[in-house]
Amino acid sequence: MRVQKDAQPFSLTCRVYFEDTDAGGIVYYVNYLKFMERARTERLRSLGYAQSQLAEEGLLFVVHSIEARYLAPARLDDALQVTAEVVELKRASLRFRQQVRRVADGQLLCEGQFLVACVRADNLKPRAIPEALHAAFAMDSGLSQ
Repeated sequence: MRVQKDAQPFSLTCRVYFEDTDAGGIVYYVNYLKFMERARTERLRSLGYAQSQLAEEGLLFVVHSIEARYLAPARLDDALQVTAEVVELKRASLRFRQQVRRVADGQLLCEGQFLVACVRADNLKPRAIPEALHAAFAMDSGLSQ
């Protein structure tokens, strides 16, 4: 399934703290990945699923691969808007397109795509996304066949 163009991506606002910055006073590159992880986790929560609940049921979502581009720096105290848009939904995986923008001026700071696999918690082998969760992602994302 691929996303339709009119779907609105999930959005999370967060703030840059001192611990997020490097010696130059800008956000250390790997922290953008952490902000994006939080947005994906909150996207899941917005659908009524907590990662801890899914783990207890023997299901984990793991990042298979990422592609990221860093375009401009974020700095201490910046408010950031982080999006998490499902652009592809398969039987056992999802592809997210994500962006990090500065709230004050809307400037795009970082963007990427993440392939996230659904696996069994006990052996980390691929497994199908539960039907109800798959349907929730499809409906909320405006996905079509």
